[in-house]
Amino acid sequence: MQVHFGVDQLQAEWPKALVCVGTFDGVHLGHQAVIRQSVSHAREAQEPAILVTFDRHPAAVLAPERCPPAIASIPANLRMFESLSVAVTVMLPFTYDLSQTSAEDFYQTILVNKLRASAIVVGHDFAFGHGRLGTAEWLKERIETTIVPPFELDGLRVSSSAIRAAILDGRVEHARRWLGRPFELFGVVVPGQRLGRTIGYPTANLARSFNQAVPRDGVYACEAQTDFGVFRAAVGIGVRPTIESDGQRTIEAYLLDFPGTSLYGTSMSLRFLKRLRNEERFDSVEALKVQMESDVALARIAG
Repeated sequence: MQVHFGVDQLQAEWPKALVCVGTFDGVHLGHQAVIRQSVSHAREAQEPAILVTFDRHPAAVLAPERCPPAIASIPANLRMFESLSVAVTVMLPFTYDLSQTSAEDFYQTILVNKLRASAIVVGHDFAFGHGRLGTAEWLKERIETTIVPPFELDGLRVSSSAIRAAILDGRVEHARRWLGRPFELFGVVVPGQRLGRTIGYPTANLARSFNQAVPRDGVYACEAQTDFGVFRAAVGIGVRPTIESDGQRTIEAYLLDFPGTSLYGTSMSLRFLKRLRNEERFDSVEALKVQMESDVALARIAG
């Protein structure tokens, strides 16, 4: 898959293309249905399947105080697009100027002139352009447009907002079902207070680099993707009330069967499989150690 950040350097040599447009935060099952539809139509027409999306939620520019946290990172979204056989992804920087672009200008300048769209696929709730005037029905008046209906699972519509709410509430199993894969939290490993070492459970502290949704405080069974392989992990999120700490909320992963190589300064992602329990204050460090033994045993076998 080829990736363009913006369209300034894009020089399309294809005569026509099937274009799919959307925000696609997290690339959940509903998004996947839209993208698969576009790829299928593109193959039937023997045209490249081009996906147009944005580098941030529009609210990050238009209403920063109400901007929701992201479900996934840009690289993670790009990997999903590629796995769905998208030929070219165009990642547009969502700036104030772009937000003021009319639907007609966006359609003519980017979709038609730059990408040479012959047909477009969008989700049922799609809208673009200043004032969101470029609805799916608006597109149908100008170009062949396929509108993909809502994707439902167990009678509920799958949406980014519902998945985000599930993550923030700690319902990672629900998020996993709606995403079609485990929710994944990204960051780099940094030194912490090294309190876990004192009780026999050294942890890797995850520091994030963007505003991503973080599950509610508690202990979770995860898979940790590291530079040294994939390991099961018991992950604690919270302020560590039993051990004297600075009171800062942390994300700490105890990696099972880890060989002991230093992870400091490396990237790590955590795939959340199951919520094990709430964060608790224990009467003693010994009581905490007993509970952690149980947490680790459950993290090892969690499906």
